[in-house]
Amino acid sequence: MNETVLLPLDLPAEASRSERAGYRRLCRVLSTADAATMRRDEIVTSSEIANLYDLPILAAATHTAIDLVHQGWTVLLDRQGPLFQPPDVELDRVAEKERIRRQELVRRDQQLQSASVRRFVRDMERRRIFRGRPVSIFDLMRDGRDLLRALDEQTDHADVPAVAPYIQVADDSSCEHTGLRLLDVWRYFRHTWSNAYSSVPGRTMPLLIRDAAAPNHPVIGLAALASPIVQIAERDNWIGWNTDVFLADAVAKPSLKAARWISRRLTAQVKGIHVADLLADGIIKPEDLRSPTPEALARLRADAERYRRRHHRYGKIRKVRAISADAWVERAETDLFRSKRSSALAEALEILAGLEPYFRPRPSLAGLKRALEDPQARPLLRRLVRRARGERVGTVVADLSVCGAIPPYNALAAGKLVGALAVSPSVVSAYRSRYQRPSEIASAMAGRPVTRDSRLAFIATTSLYGTGSSQYNRLFWPAEVMGGKEGERMGFHPIGRSRSFGTSHFSDESVSALVRVAELQRSRVRVNSLFGEGVSPRLRKVRIGLAALGWPAHELLQHGRFRLVYGVPLVRNLRDFALGLDEPEYLVDLSRDDAGAEVASWWLQRWALPRSKQSAVRKAVKSHRLTRPIRHGARVPLPPLAEGDAEGTLEFG
Repeated sequence: MNETVLLPLDLPAEASRSERAGYRRLCRVLSTADAATMRRDEIVTSSEIANLYDLPILAAATHTAIDLVHQGWTVLLDRQGPLFQPPDVELDRVAEKERIRRQELVRRDQQLQSASVRRFVRDMERRRIFRGRPVSIFDLMRDGRDLLRALDEQTDHADVPAVAPYIQVADDSSCEHTGLRLLDVWRYFRHTWSNAYSSVPGRTMPLLIRDAAAPNHPVIGLAALASPIVQIAERDNWIGWNTDVFLADAVAKPSLKAARWISRRLTAQVKGIHVADLLADGIIKPEDLRSPTPEALARLRADAERYRRRHHRYGKIRKVRAISADAWVERAETDLFRSKRSSALAEALEILAGLEPYFRPRPSLAGLKRALEDPQARPLLRRLVRRARGERVGTVVADLSVCGAIPPYNALAAGKLVGALAVSPSVVSAYRSRYQRPSEIASAMAGRPVTRDSRLAFIATTSLYGTGSSQYNRLFWPAEVMGGKEGERMGFHPIGRSRSFGTSHFSDESVSALVRVAELQRSRVRVNSLFGEGVSPRLRKVRIGLAALGWPAHELLQHGRFRLVYGVPLVRNLRDFALGLDEPEYLVDLSRDDAGAEVASWWLQRWALPRSKQSAVRKAVKSHRLTRPIRHGARVPLPPLAEGDAEGTLEFG
């Protein structure tokens, strides 16, 4: 039985009388049974709120409260003020999946209502002439009846396979069959997902899975590799680079290799930081880099705080001034990176001073054992391992942030095909080539170009639904289909269950209103959305805005759902390569250009052909037709416009 939780969410003391009156009317409307299905503008109108812009506290509370109700929260009226109750987690798997789907569709449909998105979708569906023939996005969809015919005729000795997948990185280049920009193709089909499309900060490599067995090479599905979430306990424990796990292994099996690695890390941490301006300004002296004093560490931390405040005060103004891509010293000496460098150097020197006696002048097994036995050295070792993990998590680990098939392929479990191809040798090689260039943050910290290791060792992903993931369940295949050793297998390992935490359930209106109320109250913490400022600017903005309202950020940032975490190890020596102790021992042959044919053969025999014999699946596949009027599941489902809105009409393909 779920514990009942009631949160009193009222306006802060500085709210005006008119804001308090408007909020009371809003909560009365939100407490009605119809509120969950009412549009945002209908709720505001029914609450008799005139101009929210002139009432910033009420605006932030209004948009946030509406988002909560749209996500299934209940508003109860009490003499002391409104009480908000989060939705219960459904015990039934089907009901819970449907509850989460409803939550996601609220924001997705809101996105599809925007004029810019509708123009984009209609432009992609509009016919244009390419190489003498009319084409549109519909030419990149496969008719379900054609797909079934091909599967019915599939034999072991067929000259042309029913499905011939290959991977294409979606970039600014054009599709050779339609002339459409590949990134636009990827974005169009991503809008068919049940959750809203959003850009991902940091590294990202969107992928199209195309079908060479049909005219125009229609799209089978989408994938995207992206910068990983920095901290996922389930993933870090599974890899074994969690600090406590690493130290426990070092105690159980101390090695000279580990001692040498620690010694290298002590040197690398200091050498990776630009110090010329810190020396010139007298913050530190040259001898401090060898033997830091407590006073030097204190000066560095004071310098970090001083420049942090300068960045928060002037960051939005100063970011307008362009800095050329390779001007690393100039970037390093901005307020943001001056603060980051002083803080990082203080920690690096503190760790160096505490561990140097055990690992200098030459690392040894005896020195490692003494450090592990010293209660003062062990916390420093923990911090050193944590810094090493933080440095490499964004380079040798990636998240599979998007993965799925589009109709009609999805009915044939083609999501499993997309998942396998997304971690294939050609993708791992393409990722390395794409990011074998100077890291922006590491280079700005060092004041010189620094290229991080971009050889992927592990790819993680999470299910949208916490009750199970049919796409990743039992998704394993022989490693030899990707050039690996016979007898080994690869696949998606279930590695834990994570409580979702984030901002996907908050609308853009809420984020903007929360940021504005925080700025008007002169919050001490500013989020300028500058690259390098930190992870998830949106999350930090929402957290700061909720704090300005006096509302509990921890409770409100929870989605009210769990997600299953999966991981695909790409190397045998995962932990040691991930931390930088060893060179990688890959499970696949990275010299292969593509493993599409072998993976496709495995998928056809294991999943597609057996499913294509089921009557319900055949009916579902056949329903996706490209004859006019086009009723195809890969077409973006634009919701009807709100009353009073209008848009022009365009001819569809």
